[in-house]
Amino acid sequence: MLWYQKTVGQEISMEGVGLHTGETTRLTFKPAPPNTGLVFRAKTSAGEAEIPAIIENVPEGEPAVRNTTLVSGEVKIFTVEHVLAALFGMGVTNCYIDLEGSEPPITTCGSSLTYVKMLQEAGIVFQGLPAGHYRIAAPVAFREGDIEIVAEPCDHFRVSMEVSYDDPLIGRQATSYEITPEVFATQIAPARTFAFMDDVVKMREMGYAMGGSLETALVIENGALAGGQTFRFPDEIVRHKVLDLIGDLALLGLPIQGHIRARRSGHPSHAAFTRKLAKLERGSSRIFPKRNPVEFDIASILEVLPHRYPLLLVDRILEMEPGKRVVGLKNVTINEPFFQGHFPGHPIMPGVLIIESMAQAGGVLLLSSVDEPRGKLVYFSGIDGARFRRPVLPGDTLTLECELTKRKGPICKMHGVARVGTEKVAEADLMASLVDA
Repeated sequence: MLWYQKTVGQEISMEGVGLHTGETTRLTFKPAPPNTGLVFRAKTSAGEAEIPAIIENVPEGEPAVRNTTLVSGEVKIFTVEHVLAALFGMGVTNCYIDLEGSEPPITTCGSSLTYVKMLQEAGIVFQGLPAGHYRIAAPVAFREGDIEIVAEPCDHFRVSMEVSYDDPLIGRQATSYEITPEVFATQIAPARTFAFMDDVVKMREMGYAMGGSLETALVIENGALAGGQTFRFPDEIVRHKVLDLIGDLALLGLPIQGHIRARRSGHPSHAAFTRKLAKLERGSSRIFPKRNPVEFDIASILEVLPHRYPLLLVDRILEMEPGKRVVGLKNVTINEPFFQGHFPGHPIMPGVLIIESMAQAGGVLLLSSVDEPRGKLVYFSGIDGARFRRPVLPGDTLTLECELTKRKGPICKMHGVARVGTEKVAEADLMASLVDA
């Protein structure tokens, strides 16, 4: 599976109070350039402090009070999990999270739903690059008493959760989801945080949960919901635990390709498990995918295009302006199979294959406009105005430029130009349609 680097389309803010501190606070999502990651920026007396949302900035061994905290020097940001879950679940890989206060504002729905609506309003935009991700290649497990979290190989990102409480209102609940932006927004984000009344009393005695209320959290007392509250989902409790786990997994700093199964887990065990994944990831050679990609390499192209040997004719994507333009590269070597017959003793790349190379670069541009390119194909339906300026020979490097000139629904028109160095060798207008595979 290929993940894309994405950020918010525009700045957007909200205000409220912190769940634990009860302080008035303001949060702003701002666009960030490729390879930035998710970064909190907090205003302090000494200026602005940047705290990347990675597990290395979560204190190890410090007891968590029903939240995840980021620390950098003297700066602490509490209860980051719901914000990170929204960003991670919606596929945002690069974002500045500006915070005025020490804790993101708790939403009136007590979940990630308000943050998701903010992201939808701001827009989420593809930044023209693949995102480095962490592929679970072999099982990784964390166990402590009756707590268990296991990561297993999987073609996508799936989270399964099981909870068990003595309280009859909850009992045992289990669920499993393949996490996509649509699934997260509709099935996970609305699930509210929860607490037992006895725990609320204890937390407030310790100075926590000062901003909580029946409007921001489910409160369970004597086997029932307090204050006339009702569940949004019959299994809302376990869904919120999935939300918490996604927010804590975001601290790996990369999208995850794998199946994460958890049982009776919470923030401390999530942090310990994410820290275990991070040690494996940080210690790997990371030949592919790169942590900070600057182009589509061949492995990324293979995730987008269905073409294979001997008809995969683009080796790299050098530039991508989503929805506008793409620049690809094709290295032409004497080992190309078509040189055996075109022509013996006088090898020349067939003009139709030069056009095909341009078309494939354009195909990457089109297929990168959808979240799951493996379910799509690009059918080319027309070639107009094709011109060939000079032969392409073994040893040449083709630069392939395609500009989208018109698009209506799944049908589009592109102008393609192929060059060797600065010299134009071919050009054509290409018509294509994006269809289901």
